[in-house]
Amino acid sequence: MAKPRKMLSDIDIPAVDGLFRLIPSQSKETVAKWAVDYAGRILLPLWIKYCPDDVRPQDALDAARDMIAKKIKWAELNPKVADCISAAKDMETEPVPRGEARAIAQCSSAIHSASHAMGLALYGALAVAYDKVGVNAPRDEQDRVASEECERMLAALQSVAVTNEPKPCKVSWKC
Repeated sequence: MAKPRKMLSDIDIPAVDGLFRLIPSQSKETVAKWAVDYAGRILLPLWIKYCPDDVRPQDALDAARDMIAKKIKWAELNPKVADCISAAKDMETEPVPRGEARAIAQCSSAIHSASHAMGLALYGALAVAYDKVGVNAPRDEQDRVASEECERMLAALQSVAVTNEPKPCKVSWKC
């Protein structure tokens, strides 16, 4: 049995490429709101399924929403993101909640740097796939389910994307 991956390793799937192309055409606020909303709607319920008493990912998403709304600054959000990363580390042997917490932490910090929003696809899609088909399922089946989730992520971003965004974010992809 292969060791479960921590993140989606095939970034050449069409929906991921679509995210890589669309994110830099949008404002940081649009990207962050999409990432936080999607993570809250899809990933947080899975986190709660596995870790019902751990509120660190919820706290990170709530703080991110506050920063998007300009109610708090990065100095107040950053510790919540760090706590969410700690939640992922605490789940090191549990691939589903580990991936969910990593993705939620990345999404929560997307208002600071829009490139972090790709954590939704790279960590979150694989966590969803592991939840749906299991960590022992054939890799091609996991990748198919993760790819389908990435398609839903792209469709969600497309639905809120601003045509000819006047303030597109600056993104530096390092992959």
